Amino acid sequence: MTNVETIVRMLEQAGVRWVFGIPSGPVLPLIEALGRSPVEFVLTANETSAGFMATTVGQLTGVPGACAATVGPGATNLTTGVGCAWLDSAPVLAFTCNVSSPWLRRRIQMRIDHNTLFRPLTKATFALGADNVAERIAEALVLATAEPPGPVHLDLPEDVGLAVSADEAPEPAPAQALEDVTEEARAALAEALSRSRRPLVITGLTFTRCTAADSLQRFIEKHRLPFVSTLHAKGCLPESHPNWAGVIGRARRTDVQRILDRADLIVAVGYDPIEINYEEWVGDTPVFHLDTTPAEPDPRVRFAFNRGGDLDQALRRWADLPPAANDWTPEEWHAHRNLLDRELRPEGSGFAAHHVLDILRAALPADGILAYDVGAHTHQIATQWRTDLPRTLLATNGWSSMGFGMPAAYAAKMVHPDRAVVGVVGDGCFQMTAGELALARRRNLAVPIVVLNDGWLGLMKVKQERREFPLSGVELGWRVNPPPHYFGVPCRGATSPEEIESAIRWGLGLDGPSVIEAFIDVEPYSATVFD
Repeated sequence: MTNVETIVRMLEQAGVRWVFGIPSGPVLPLIEALGRSPVEFVLTANETSAGFMATTVGQLTGVPGACAATVGPGATNLTTGVGCAWLDSAPVLAFTCNVSSPWLRRRIQMRIDHNTLFRPLTKATFALGADNVAERIAEALVLATAEPPGPVHLDLPEDVGLAVSADEAPEPAPAQALEDVTEEARAALAEALSRSRRPLVITGLTFTRCTAADSLQRFIEKHRLPFVSTLHAKGCLPESHPNWAGVIGRARRTDVQRILDRADLIVAVGYDPIEINYEEWVGDTPVFHLDTTPAEPDPRVRFAFNRGGDLDQALRRWADLPPAANDWTPEEWHAHRNLLDRELRPEGSGFAAHHVLDILRAALPADGILAYDVGAHTHQIATQWRTDLPRTLLATNGWSSMGFGMPAAYAAKMVHPDRAVVGVVGDGCFQMTAGELALARRRNLAVPIVVLNDGWLGLMKVKQERREFPLSGVELGWRVNPPPHYFGVPCRGATSPEEIESAIRWGLGLDGPSVIEAFIDVEPYSATVFD
């Protein structure tokens, strides 16, 4: 058995289903070995998209997503997608297929130091040798999924891949148990609640990997507490719940901040500050932080508790905490939500993003998945879109790279072929990743991509306006009717709520991919994104 065959066998045994990437000479031995296994090589238009798709698979399944790129420019392209897995905590194995070992220290065409390149973006980077491939793959699989999960880079010289395996695949190592902080956390929380009159719960990125969400919901209901979330944690607690109070740091953030400012204790559960630093929003309110890792200390943040450990185990003991009286009323939460909903939909605007989102939300089933990109629409979606189910709203927040939405939507459809999946991207994002429509056409992925075409890099336009800068470098000027198809994928345009409703029905009714261009007004973003 060659080393590439050993790699493929170990990926198969770990539950990996796809390796996303682009072929080249050094990658061909790996692709040939994949062709004789159930693990499929999936051709993308760009290595960055391969990294985004691997990230999405890792987030949705908990099994490492896998991606592969060639030496030099292929590797540098891949880093953007791998960086997403790093800062959004997704298990990923990122392979770079390198020149043969005798050339690794020479200055030759395309070659750069891949390990140095990937070191800041990964949990570890391994140079594979002829005698350590199985050992390193086994180590990478464990490390990628260990809390907090993330990417591991593996550099594979072509001659190493073709060499006969020198070692047997070791037995999978058990995951290292997280520290049990149950009693310490429970006692500290009881003490903090006893001194508080307005405690508020917030959930974040780590909570998306939690299996005890029902325990936290019962705690919230028993103690009559409002809760908010970050972008990533949407749906992990139901947003139709009467205690839900919004998403921090996104559209109409000032409305959400007002209820945060009334709190006298922040109970942060599974909150990773990578999404938004505590010092940006907590003020002098004390923070009870329970996550799998402690928060980095900052003199501006008052921590009543700051520990990392087994989050699920700790949460299951909160249910029997005796309720402490507080001063919150359901009436103020209701009034807050009504105001938030009104402010998200400015009156007098033309056909706007909020119209598209309301119509799409009504058309998409409760378990349908929306993947979206980075831009002004990110803020609008995060606050306006409501979901009661985890992992039904996919975005990048820690990494926040444009170009994520379309690859993520297609990867989600591959993971969940029986569920409705829609992608929403801005016109700038669409220009970056339109080539991935060819992937969707080849695989016949029934995913409508809704392009919010406002003719601008909308988020940058709003930022320049807020800083009183002249508008420069942000006008796309692309406001023409769509062609009949892109790469064989059919398209429709829409300029009104009635047309977008019809187009969405059309897209969801197809048995293959589609593009829907919604020609919207950019100005309403100025009233929602940062206010």
